[in-house]
Amino acid sequence: MTSENHTTVKVDTSMVMSPTGSATQGSPVSPSTSKPMPELPDELVQAGWSKCWSKRENRPYWFNRFTNQSLWEMPVLGQHDVIVSEKWVLLFIEVGIPVTPTTPIVPISPITPGAKPWNSTTGTEDKPGQIYWDLDVQTNAVIRERPPANHLPPHPEMELQRAHLTTKLRQHYHELCYQREGIEPPRESFNRWLLERKVLDKGPDPLLPSECDPIISPSMFREVMNDIPIRLSRIKYKEEARKLLFKYAEAAKKMIDSRNATPDSRKVVKWNAEDTMNWLRRDHSASKEDYMERLEHLRKQCGPHVAAVAKDSVEGICTKIYHISAEYVRRIHQAHKTLLKDCNVSDPEAADVQDRLVYCYPIRLALPSPAQPRVELHFENDIACLRYKGEMVKVNRSYFTKLELLYRYSSIDDPRFEKFLSRVWCLIKRYLVMFGAGVNEGTGLQGALPVPVFEALNKQFGVTFECFASPLNSYFKQFCSAFPDTDGFFGSRGPFLNFSPASGSFEANPPFSEELMDAMVTHFEKLLEKSSEPLSFIIFVPEWRDPLTPALHRMETSAFRRHQMSVPAFEHEYRSGSQHICKKEEMYYKAVHGTVVIFLQNAAGFAKWEPTPERIQELLAAYQVYRRALGSPGPSSAPTTLSPAMFKSRGGDIGEDRECLVVGVDHKWWWWWGGDLVFDC
Repeated sequence: MTSENHTTVKVDTSMVMSPTGSATQGSPVSPSTSKPMPELPDELVQAGWSKCWSKRENRPYWFNRFTNQSLWEMPVLGQHDVIVSEKWVLLFIEVGIPVTPTTPIVPISPITPGAKPWNSTTGTEDKPGQIYWDLDVQTNAVIRERPPANHLPPHPEMELQRAHLTTKLRQHYHELCYQREGIEPPRESFNRWLLERKVLDKGPDPLLPSECDPIISPSMFREVMNDIPIRLSRIKYKEEARKLLFKYAEAAKKMIDSRNATPDSRKVVKWNAEDTMNWLRRDHSASKEDYMERLEHLRKQCGPHVAAVAKDSVEGICTKIYHISAEYVRRIHQAHKTLLKDCNVSDPEAADVQDRLVYCYPIRLALPSPAQPRVELHFENDIACLRYKGEMVKVNRSYFTKLELLYRYSSIDDPRFEKFLSRVWCLIKRYLVMFGAGVNEGTGLQGALPVPVFEALNKQFGVTFECFASPLNSYFKQFCSAFPDTDGFFGSRGPFLNFSPASGSFEANPPFSEELMDAMVTHFEKLLEKSSEPLSFIIFVPEWRDPLTPALHRMETSAFRRHQMSVPAFEHEYRSGSQHICKKEEMYYKAVHGTVVIFLQNAAGFAKWEPTPERIQELLAAYQVYRRALGSPGPSSAPTTLSPAMFKSRGGDIGEDRECLVVGVDHKWWWWWGGDLVFDC
């Protein structure tokens, strides 16, 4: 484009360009709207932009005479990436051009035109209530320009291998827990292990850990130990308490007999277990409270000794899973390198990165993508089905359209959408593999805020960016996510812990992993200490106070805390982590825990986005507005409750965990948070 003759032209509004580049009659077409193309605003003219005609491509483009930058789409003030440098400010002053903070200079991330070889429209427009995102919001997040990432580009063949090996790793974990400790793996503990490990991991694989220090995962160790010798659940009735006490005494005695315990430990555990069993045989008039007191006494007496004999075994489980994961990573990486070599993809030259502030842009990969294999697409009613080698992934049609838009805005190497379907397949497959194939598995780790809350955050506090999201559940088109290799083509700025904004207003709703949330707080405080520009983080975390989580304690005592509020349990909802495939009536579920909202801001951020009482009231009102919108009859607005006894009598299985436990009754799914009631979600 630099060889074009930059001749300003007037375009006949009756002739416009279609996405394929051919001239058609009608309204101008752009990637996200069909509104008529506006005339070039005076602000753009003053900033150096002019509308030109490309003889080679036979279509208009926009050229900036100050920067020699060319764009296929008309530039919009405020959306471009590079902040005005001191050099350009002086230049503008010399030529008499007024300088504003929104003057565009060098857009790093232009929208690319392209044609798609399929038609995903149904002939009818989506209703406003069916849209759970706003991709028109422009970013105010500013970063330093960064080089492309060194991740290997995604490929369906490699994603199949990764999925197969990750499934095998889950099976190994299940077998080790059962063979060594006689227990089922704690629910979602493998998923939380992946999240916790990636906080530390320096290995090459985006999903599986291979270079962590320490090798033993605190998350996995803690969760397995909590279920030894048996998993305890809260009970409501006397008979349940009696059975639980007997099971614990029996399991503790059996474990201490079968392990290499010290004589003193063996003596203490056996004496307490036998004493408890004798008490159970002779005392039939005890109350539920008596049984619970006895259980607590037994746990205090036997727990340390049981934990001591199980420690080496549980550490062995953690170590074994880690080493298997590292071996799988080695296999995947070697196979991926071989595939790229066979496709003649070589290492690129080092990128020329300037030390300048830019508006955040999607993460780029240093290596070019190889040719992609064929991925089949067909639609079943409102579901888009993508198949590769017999492996099918599915996504709702509206979310498939969302991925098209994100891809059009963010991908710069595939203007004709030739790699789009394979990249969508890899993206969806990655998230399916990460959170498991069980019903509702992992959905609680991907929950998102309701749409009205995002709207209030944007309107009242200038929020334009999500720190923890994915292309599937994001509200804004700028966000951080877990996988830079698959997600960058759809707008991701990469993992948040590797993202260092200098200014901007951010929303953070992290997965409920204690280690990840703690690392998040550390990152927040480093960024706030370092930057003198307006910087604001609004964080939504579960109100876990028994015991109090380190992340929540640190935020509540942080020097950057400007405001804090709580939203009570069962009085607000989250969007499902499986929103891209679930039914509309299953889109939201009741939050069975309180949510703490904390504002961390530096001085400039506080001055710009102060959480005033009026703004806080608007944010709380957004939750109320949403609750009123769900006032019509339906699963989300009228949850059913059952007592644990009734729930179990109808075939349910109750357990206890820091996370929600999903169990089935009457062909429905229920959530329980270790309390006395079970809630329909």
